[in-house]
Amino acid sequence: MANFETVEVSTDLLIIGGGMSACGAAVEAAYWAKKHGLKVTLVDKAAMDRSGAVAMGLSAINLYIGQAAGDNTVEDYVRYVRQDLMGITREDLVYSIARHVDSTVHLFEKWGLPIWKDENGKYVHEGRWQIMINGESYKIIVAEAAKNALNSLGPDNIYERVFIVEPLMDGDRCVGAVGFSVRENKFYVFKAKAVLVGMGGAVHVFRPRSTGEGLGRSWYPPFNTGSSTYFTLKAGAEMTCQEVRFIPVRFKDAYGPVGAWFLLFKSVATNALGEDYMKTHPDVLEQYAPYGLTKPIPANLRNHLGLIDERAGKGPIYMRTEEAIQRLAEEMPDEKLRKKKLKELEAEAWEDFLDMTISQALLWAATNTYPEEKPSEIAACEPYFIGSHSGASGAWVSGPEDIAPAEYQWGYTNMSTVKGLFCAGDASGASSHKFSSGSFTEGRIAAKSAIRFIVENNEEPKVDAAQIEELKARILKPLDTFEQYKGVTTDPDVNPNYIRPKQFMFRLQKIMDEYAGGVSKSFTTNKYLLEKGLELLAMLKEDADKLAAESLHELMRCWENVHRMWQAEAHIRSVLFREETRWPGYYIRADFPNLDEENWKCFVNCRWDRNSGQWEVFKRPVISIVD
Repeated sequence: MANFETVEVSTDLLIIGGGMSACGAAVEAAYWAKKHGLKVTLVDKAAMDRSGAVAMGLSAINLYIGQAAGDNTVEDYVRYVRQDLMGITREDLVYSIARHVDSTVHLFEKWGLPIWKDENGKYVHEGRWQIMINGESYKIIVAEAAKNALNSLGPDNIYERVFIVEPLMDGDRCVGAVGFSVRENKFYVFKAKAVLVGMGGAVHVFRPRSTGEGLGRSWYPPFNTGSSTYFTLKAGAEMTCQEVRFIPVRFKDAYGPVGAWFLLFKSVATNALGEDYMKTHPDVLEQYAPYGLTKPIPANLRNHLGLIDERAGKGPIYMRTEEAIQRLAEEMPDEKLRKKKLKELEAEAWEDFLDMTISQALLWAATNTYPEEKPSEIAACEPYFIGSHSGASGAWVSGPEDIAPAEYQWGYTNMSTVKGLFCAGDASGASSHKFSSGSFTEGRIAAKSAIRFIVENNEEPKVDAAQIEELKARILKPLDTFEQYKGVTTDPDVNPNYIRPKQFMFRLQKIMDEYAGGVSKSFTTNKYLLEKGLELLAMLKEDADKLAAESLHELMRCWENVHRMWQAEAHIRSVLFREETRWPGYYIRADFPNLDEENWKCFVNCRWDRNSGQWEVFKRPVISIVD
């Protein structure tokens, strides 16, 4: 076995991840831990300053209720989320986040985040729920607060550049995690009384649109690789909404955001003929009543209408940037003011990308694109798994005691069905549209609950040394495999005894694209394709045992792809189980192309049994708490 030092760390609460939910958990956990003399440890695969979906920056906070000003109510937001997810949402979890999120945003401003304000000192809204920020340093500001909170408890509470692979179990209780440094030969064993998962969602499970020279480009961060799903599944947790992938429409090729254009600039998207596809398909919207007939129209249905025109040969789809800018400029009655306004709008158009997707600004520059002169192409991305945006995949967690129905409440808020295992952000399912501020807020909620769990269940974790040694050998095996067989062939990438991680990823992406309804299949699948996909995934899982790594970096890539593979299987099994098409625009079951409210207005949940290795897929009821 590769020669790695084993480093053991004992703590009370272990937070895994460094994104927004993990930072929220760190801030809240530190406050309550100090009162009870507890230790909190955070471990992150990256560096917290630029870790997670907000790493590159953001131009807006997409969840702010504005309760104090009377702008909206928490109930309003629950209705909005329910509508966008076609009726499938845990309203108790959405309500819990929404009632606390404004205080989170106020913390961000207190820590130094510049939020746009009008002449009356009110936040400038991009849309009903969105407020504009200068957010190129958003994550740095939030991470600094999280690090300060943890450091206030004492030294050695933060471990960066450590990739967590597997959970540690004591019977039916999660008592820690194991992983390895991606910078030095160290194998880490973290023992804890409770574990909080905030490792993000998953990208590159499906073959991306950007290949070749664009390989690795995505809208969602490419370093989010399904670790939350893998960790919770392997611990034996019940999962939910694994069929609800998210496919955002973005500026084509560089994945630039469209939100500001639709909401702030009031732009319109059209097909190549100039037709507004949101207005030319009323019959399609009627098929998905009541959701298609209620404003706002769900994101998946907006995708669906554009894809219909593309399939009919009316593509490409364009964002009419030139019309939006000219229209806003013309609102100025004076010619001099109009020119000034036009310059301001041009600057805002570029800043929107420079704040959060610099590559889109580079693509505009490289293709001589002047947004005030001509439109830009937009397209549906490849599928992502994300519980914090318009997707919903994640763990099935307990709701808050004061509002959750009995069916959704089995203990501590945001605890999974595994004792001592808490989830937040993309790791927590069926509570979408929390975005950055809501993910941070859910991290706070979960952390406070986890500290309470520790205080009330203050048992020392019991970890079998043999379990740790078995995990260490299995996790480091790709290094041993490469070392043993690298000399068999002259080209280290072509070897009958192993598979390299990039080759493994390409195989996974091909399977998911062609059998689970990816870009090349126009997001369409059926029973027979899904069953074939499962057959091929079973073979891929066998080959996972032959993964080989030449370096620490490749070892990380090996396990990232194993994590993606488990996310892929949970997805295929859940799509196969749900015999309807509830989210056209995200995927279509060609053999069950219609919405079926009578039989399928329910959650599809799944679980992998740790003892038998068998999968179980089943229904859970959708229960409304808001009229």
